[in-house]
Amino acid sequence: MDKNVISVKTVEEKRDVSTGIIYRKRIAVCQNVVPEILRKVSILKVLSIQLEEESWLNPQERNMAIRSHCLTWTQYASMKEESVFRESMENPNWTEFIQRGRISITGAGFLNCILETFASTFLRQGAQKGIRIMEMLLKEQCGAPLAE
Repeated sequence: MDKNVISVKTVEEKRDVSTGIIYRKRIAVCQNVVPEILRKVSILKVLSIQLEEESWLNPQERNMAIRSHCLTWTQYASMKEESVFRESMENPNWTEFIQRGRISITGAGFLNCILETFASTFLRQGAQKGIRIMEMLLKEQCGAPLAE
């Protein structure tokens, strides 16, 4: 549901019969969104970026955890993101969303700071986009109006 996502392939899926938890591992291929000016650096001049995402959906406890990291540029950068969607303690009709991200870039000299700033901004925007997509999916599936 994101215009930058080229493809997503599920490489592993299994259900734990004792807990009911559904595990999925997916590989996403996304367009390279690094600004053109930064792509002057040869290592950043790639057409697409690969991400690995693992998710654990627990239908009984009504929660889902997602962990993702970048597979491209692993020798220079570490970008990891963890998200949790869970039922709110205040109201079971609400969903709490918790997200954490870590970014570390090495080997790019003076560009380390610039690239980390760009990556941080990109992850923040991605979180907002993820919330909008999740709200749209919940509305489609549950038909409940969204709180404004």
